[in-house]
Amino acid sequence: MIEKFNNLFVVKVSLISLYLALTIPLPFISNQEFKMISLMLFVLGLFSIINITNDYVETTNQKITYKSSFLSKTFGKKNWEICWTDIKFIKALPTSQGSKVYYFVTNKDENFLLPQRLENFEEFLLLISKKTGLNVEDLSYISPLWTYRLLTLLSLLMIVGELIAFLI
Repeated sequence: MIEKFNNLFVVKVSLISLYLALTIPLPFISNQEFKMISLMLFVLGLFSIINITNDYVETTNQKITYKSSFLSKTFGKKNWEICWTDIKFIKALPTSQGSKVYYFVTNKDENFLLPQRLENFEEFLLLISKKTGLNVEDLSYISPLWTYRLLTLLSLLMIVGELIAFLI
């Protein structure tokens, strides 16, 4: 049985809305000779942001697989696949922002970043625990979900402010 865990919707929305907030004005304020180029680059950037937020994890009874999008692979983010039986332990490393990232460490001492921005994350953690026998109680999202909601709200306020400024 294959289970799929997509990136959190709130993460996708926050990144897309931030991109829009930062770039919507550019096609409107660019010189007339650059309007078409700036509009094309705006659309290309929007496509890119949507594409790179579509990474996901698939699990089966035998393995866990991380699949990244074409653009993510182009920028260096690699797909990986690990058999459940090859996972030796999960190690935690602190981030500069005070949270933690986690890595699967395999029997070959390879490290694979454990995705922490997935829909149904609790179900994902239960599956890891069930398949590996490892303790996952301390594992959590990399950032509290309210931070993504706040970023989305601030981005939407910026967009509204830009639209009002443009109309006035």
